[in-house]
Amino acid sequence: MGYKILVLCPHPENHAPGQRLKYEQYFEFLRDNNYEIQVSSFMTVSFQNIIYSKGKFIRKVLWTLAGYFRRIYDLFRLPFYDGVYVFLYVTPFGPPFFEFLTRMFNKNIIYDIDDMVFLKNKSGINQSFSWLKGRRKMQYMMKHAKHVITCTDTLDTYARKYNQNTTNISSTINTDTYIPTNRYNNSNQLVLGWSGSHSTSQYLYLLESVLQNISSSRSVKILVIGDASFNIDGVELEALPWRESTEIDDLTRIDIGLYPLPDEPWVYGKSGLKALQYMALGIPTVASAVGMNFKVIEDGISGFLVKNDREWITTITRLIDDPALRARVGEASRSRVLNRYSVKANQTIYLSIFKEVYG
Repeated sequence: MGYKILVLCPHPENHAPGQRLKYEQYFEFLRDNNYEIQVSSFMTVSFQNIIYSKGKFIRKVLWTLAGYFRRIYDLFRLPFYDGVYVFLYVTPFGPPFFEFLTRMFNKNIIYDIDDMVFLKNKSGINQSFSWLKGRRKMQYMMKHAKHVITCTDTLDTYARKYNQNTTNISSTINTDTYIPTNRYNNSNQLVLGWSGSHSTSQYLYLLESVLQNISSSRSVKILVIGDASFNIDGVELEALPWRESTEIDDLTRIDIGLYPLPDEPWVYGKSGLKALQYMALGIPTVASAVGMNFKVIEDGISGFLVKNDREWITTITRLIDDPALRARVGEASRSRVLNRYSVKANQTIYLSIFKEVYG
């Protein structure tokens, strides 16, 4: 007889990168090891589809109320589970009231956090709701969980202020589905690519002048995955919405991956997920020299870390002009993901935490 685990998370399964490329992809392995996993998300798919849209206030309020009613139902069934796995929060707003009740009904809690979400609101779309965000929920869950899973060194250090039972596990990649296809030649127009969401595409605008400069001297296309409304004047650009069914195929179109980030505390909680997705597909990546990028990428070996516009332009142009360099770096980056950041390399770590907390 297996152990029954209830997962409480913000987003529906298979919809949010922070969930899909963190704990969700271990479900099959955990189920094979005697854990019955059931997922209850605060948002429905319909809510997920409008959450980052402007306006639609009434619909957002109604879907939020539906999420709270779902959590009340979850509270009544929590005693019948062997444990609960909480990602980010139980409910998004106010003090940690529902988090407190969750702990009262089931104390076998693993808490998973993947961002410095307690610092500020990262999306400009819903700024009017920012003051309602329950930032104390994260500290409460860190303090009272039996184990905390983080994803960066900075976040892990912060979590240890509240709980000594922490494990730092980066976002990871299923290398059985991420298969490199890049032939590393210049026979076709090269693609400079970025993947993310509406809430993070603001960071790609940091490269506006860089991309305009490169486009003026090289024939390249900019591919933006995750924000179909993205646009920069003076460059050849294709912007696509994110689709689960085509995500890997869209990523394989990229010849050089871009990962710009500002140097600010919020960023120190990011696990380098975009870089890992590129690297798993053997795509040479150029990233801002901040945060976890120093750990994920070996500068000049499995990617490049840059500090200013001049270095962005020089590094990208060098990669455009040198297919052999792209091949060498791409192959090294794939090997690094296989050895350190793949599901296979980390699945036994998740299993050991489940055994420790749930039995």
